[in-house]
Amino acid sequence: MEPSHLLVGFKPDEGMKTIIEDHLSNLASLTYLSAAEDRTAAIETADIILSWNPPKEFADNEYALMKRARFMQLLSAGADHIRFSLFPETLVVAGNVGAYAQPMAEHVMAMTLALAKNLREGHKKLAAGNFDQFSMNRSLHGATCAILGFGGIGKATASLMRAFGVKILAVNTSGKTDEEVDFIGTTKDLEHVLSHADIVVVSMPLSRSTKGLIGERELTWMKPDAILVNVARGEIIDEQALYEHLKSHPEFKAGIDAWWVEPFRHGRFEMHYPYLDLPNVLGSPHNSGMVPEALAEATREAVENIERFMAGESVKGVFRREECLL
Repeated sequence: MEPSHLLVGFKPDEGMKTIIEDHLSNLASLTYLSAAEDRTAAIETADIILSWNPPKEFADNEYALMKRARFMQLLSAGADHIRFSLFPETLVVAGNVGAYAQPMAEHVMAMTLALAKNLREGHKKLAAGNFDQFSMNRSLHGATCAILGFGGIGKATASLMRAFGVKILAVNTSGKTDEEVDFIGTTKDLEHVLSHADIVVVSMPLSRSTKGLIGERELTWMKPDAILVNVARGEIIDEQALYEHLKSHPEFKAGIDAWWVEPFRHGRFEMHYPYLDLPNVLGSPHNSGMVPEALAEATREAVENIERFMAGESVKGVFRREECLL
């Protein structure tokens, strides 16, 4: 039987390359697209493709060359940047689900605590010489957190939240979980979980069914002083509706890590509303998963999924094309 050919679409650093080769060199012949002498031949002969950002790695006309490819594993968790309409119908594509879960959960906690404890406001007052020792902040103990998207990130977040004595209301696609939660449901239960939550964490994939899931109506379901943290994708929340809600509800707070127009997906960063001028907003540049070991761990998770595919075992994170945006 002819050995499988694996094509790596991105240029890995030495640590990532070592992980790829340690896991896969005995199972497949490896080609790095950045070093390929003949790009067309490298793509045409690939059985498996390891990719990070396909639109940056492949030209539109090169997807048709992937007729032999059976499986594409992404280094990224999501696939909303991918134009599935260009891919051969037979190509199975999997996201790197859960690979960045732990650091992202820590980022959720950092944003939640910073907003609950009024750290930005307190720092500014102190810098201005105002020693406001007796202004109140909020305790997480006894609070309720709604986690929208209860995969790897949501479960890791729940674990950290529970350590603070926080109740967990979880939403996923099945309405079932083996995790310790106080409630599990689907998006049909959105009004229930949002209206009871002190903290709302968005950690679900962006898809046809989740785009615009949180709009003006859903924001009014939330408590006036709720904390909303989004580490998923900007488009899950209506950009204008959230801005207007934050302006009109100064006690409502938002931690935004995922923005509506970002360089990885759109080639630029763009805001249509001056979110960062609002005192009740804390922003970060979608770097919640970026810790020193993140890319090595993501690479390890990705190649282990490839190993499962090659062994004929069940793989994680396969995308349903009918749910994908492009």
